[in-house]
Amino acid sequence: MKYEEAMKRLEEIVGQIEEGKLDIDMITERLKEARTLIRFCRDRLYETDEEVRKIMESEE
Repeated sequence: MKYEEAMKRLEEIVGQIEEGKLDIDMITERLKEARTLIRFCRDRLYETDEEVRKIMESEE
């Protein structure tokens, strides 16, 4: 999965929750999915930050 895809899915989940169209079981499932997506995005951002730092350090 790409970062952009994960963010798009998170936006969809937020929209579904905000619309109030999900029953309690679906809210629970969507929140679990959102937690996984958030973790993925956070890790990807951290990895990218590390890569950029290494590149910047190697150019000095």
